[in-house]
Amino acid sequence: MYAAEAETVGEVLQRIADISRETVGARYAALGVPDGSGNLEFFEISGMTPDDASCIPHPPLGRGLIGAIMTEREPIRLENLQQDPRSVGFPPNHPHMTHFLGVPIVVGQQLFGMFYLTDRIDGQPFDEVDQWLIEVTAGYAALAIAGARLRQQQRQLALLKERQRISMDLHDGVIQSIYAIGMYLDMIRSSGTIQSSDLDSAINHLNEVIEDIRGYIMNLSRRASADQTIERCLTSVVERLHIPSDIQVTVNAPASPMPFNDTLQEAICQMAQEALSNIIRHADARSIQLTAQIANHTFMLSIHDDGRGFDPASAEQGKGLGLRNIRQRAALHKGELTITSAPGQGSTVMLRFPVTSIM
Repeated sequence: MYAAEAETVGEVLQRIADISRETVGARYAALGVPDGSGNLEFFEISGMTPDDASCIPHPPLGRGLIGAIMTEREPIRLENLQQDPRSVGFPPNHPHMTHFLGVPIVVGQQLFGMFYLTDRIDGQPFDEVDQWLIEVTAGYAALAIAGARLRQQQRQLALLKERQRISMDLHDGVIQSIYAIGMYLDMIRSSGTIQSSDLDSAINHLNEVIEDIRGYIMNLSRRASADQTIERCLTSVVERLHIPSDIQVTVNAPASPMPFNDTLQEAICQMAQEALSNIIRHADARSIQLTAQIANHTFMLSIHDDGRGFDPASAEQGKGLGLRNIRQRAALHKGELTITSAPGQGSTVMLRFPVTSIM
């Protein structure tokens, strides 16, 4: 049995071409799919060996009888295709063919493809029964082609979503961690004195980043500790960022266990890390307060700074990924992001998550 979900469009077309050839006992069969601009996107051959096919300089270009079926969308049955004025464009080394049956694969106004069959093995020309059989096959072929294209689109969409997830994870996690280590090393260099303990700390954090990268590659996230508290979770985020000493950071959070699964806990940490990183790089702040609480079945995390402030609407429309990633990640986990800020008045990033949806 075929595993249809694993087949590509080309594999489905090849299988249908084989079936059509066997149905009417033809020597050769092919199934072409137009690309919408008068050419062929696919052209699968049945009955010709790979060596014979490789001797033909190029695949059909959608001209001659192939083009006629695409244009007229009507069956064509010929006892001698060489005598038909539409029979043109045969390249060198093309097998000699005499009898011809062409049938469009049409549903409504949409042309899905075209069947081309030549030379019955018994030497007889194609008859009305052969044409009827291929026309019936064309109906099933349309469904198979549409299904194969849909599965291909679904795979492409899933791949796109996975790429977006990886991009968001890398930006909010690994890249911010690397940036923090870079700031830490720059701070050490600026101090004029380099202690071995400072280098050891930087190396340890680089090793953590390497583990993060390995986790993303393997599609794994860091597992949360079973006894992780809300306070410790946020404190760990602060520690990983190596925030400059001239910025005062305060964490106000309960020492109660995190009420989240590992996936959401990691997401909240990444959102907090991204928000803090934005403040450090752009806000020119002197103090930052992280405040977390659970009330009325809602987890709330506020990140406030006394920096220069900004216009939230303009910031999210800009080229940066930070705020957009936070908003997308919050929505993905049924959360809500609120940003309050204005030039010269600092900023507050508020995250809210219903506890019932994250237990």
